[in-house]
Amino acid sequence: MTPKDIRTKIQTTKRTHKVTRAMEAVSAVRMRTAQRTALADRPYARAAFSILTRLSGSAGFSRHPLTSVRVIRTVALVIFTSDRGLAGSLNSGVLKAAMGAISPYPKEAVVVYAYGKKGEEHFIRRGYRIIRAFANKNDAVEISVMEELSEELAREFARGTYDKVIVAYSNFKSTFEQTPTVRQLLPLVVADVKQLVEDIVPEKGRWSETQTAASSNAYTVEPDDNDVLDRLAPRLVAVSFYHMLLEAKASEHSSRMVAMKNASDKSEEIARDLTILFNKVRQAGITREISEIVGGREALAA
Repeated sequence: MTPKDIRTKIQTTKRTHKVTRAMEAVSAVRMRTAQRTALADRPYARAAFSILTRLSGSAGFSRHPLTSVRVIRTVALVIFTSDRGLAGSLNSGVLKAAMGAISPYPKEAVVVYAYGKKGEEHFIRRGYRIIRAFANKNDAVEISVMEELSEELAREFARGTYDKVIVAYSNFKSTFEQTPTVRQLLPLVVADVKQLVEDIVPEKGRWSETQTAASSNAYTVEPDDNDVLDRLAPRLVAVSFYHMLLEAKASEHSSRMVAMKNASDKSEEIARDLTILFNKVRQAGITREISEIVGGREALAA
């Protein structure tokens, strides 16, 4: 490799470093915003899920259409991924978890709701039926969007079109830890709701300590169990979706920031190694030229 080639590689590596540093800075800002939003939503989500847990002791809970457990013929998978890559193993981890969750069912028994281009492309390539696909470009997502999706899934589940609804997303633990997670959304099962509640642990506040909401048969619900659950259950499904989306967005920006930081550090290391190599090659060239000059001088003097 000539000194010119090495110099070109050094310049290219430094340009790449500038790009990754800029992307790291942008991801850091978006990560902090997404983290604040996700953490701020957790107490509300935890309280809402706890209400459902307590209502599970009512007589109408087991008879509600959204709690009906039946033979599984059709499974609806909702998957949250990003539209862009450069986020480390975030998307691949979620996709792997999703594929593991639907592996017991034949392909024709699974329908997919893809929130994010990466998930959509993955399941299209494998021949799964995509019912709806959403772009995942903006950080600001209104809960009304999730309500629309939850209403559709709840309606189709109550009609018997779907026998089970599961969600795959990345659960935000910390800046350096995001866990691929699969949760059953419908039918509503108290054990699954409790597990989701246990995963929601804000950094501080009254909900920072794990609190188990025990069901109770002593509740008297007015005006009627079914009326309350008819209004509450779809709302809680929407809250679940919104919470999972916020967790996924916080995970995405955290993972991308870490990936870009690693890329920046690696580019610095490569540029440093190439600079050392360039100096060695240049020094070897200078030494060779001096040796040739000295050898020629001695030959002339002989």
